[in-house]
Amino acid sequence: MSCAVPSAVPSVVPRAVVLDGHIAGAGSQEGTRLVVGRWRRSPVGRFADVMVERPDGTRVLLAPRDDVVGLVTRLYTFDDVRVVEVAVVPDAAARAWTVTAGPLRARLVLGRRTATGRLLGLVPRAVVGARATGGLVDAVARTAVRGVRTRGRGRDGSLEVYAARDQHALVALDAQWDGRDLGGLRPVEPPVRFGFSSVPARPSVTALRVTIEAPAGPATP
Repeated sequence: MSCAVPSAVPSVVPRAVVLDGHIAGAGSQEGTRLVVGRWRRSPVGRFADVMVERPDGTRVLLAPRDDVVGLVTRLYTFDDVRVVEVAVVPDAAARAWTVTAGPLRARLVLGRRTATGRLLGLVPRAVVGARATGGLVDAVARTAVRGVRTRGRGRDGSLEVYAARDQHALVALDAQWDGRDLGGLRPVEPPVRFGFSSVPARPSVTALRVTIEAPAGPATP
């Protein structure tokens, strides 16, 4: 079911929230780029969602519920929003995710830990996620991984801080959109345009925590 794309940010200032989970970013030979979120902790409970940018630049959100749509569109911009059943099923033995979401069917195969993942293992989580050091971490991320930022402003002005904990490469993609094959795995190029940052160009799965602070606004009585 498609729903109207929000044209304005919410008038009520929300409180700071935290999401904890994984993001997978993958490009395809056909040109469609995918960002799959698998969130075990969020203000609306566990959920999975998929952000899709089609070859013509159309940005589509596939989300399971209206409350997820409200959370995601608070921060990111889309041309089309669809409320559909979304499932991301991990297979530890096969090191794969199976994704079903409306018109999308995909199987993502994970490989080894990336160099970025190995480096993240050396950095204390408190340093990566701390607001005081967020600017330094963001500057390093922008230099080391093209197109990636770890902090920035969402659509409603909220400050978002991404604290990555680990990262593994994606090594294969088998995906269809409306039954049409999307071809093999490719880099996420050009970068996706949902918000202030893209996922890394190299297909990967990143474990992370996202802190979203309430945007500055008038004091409440």
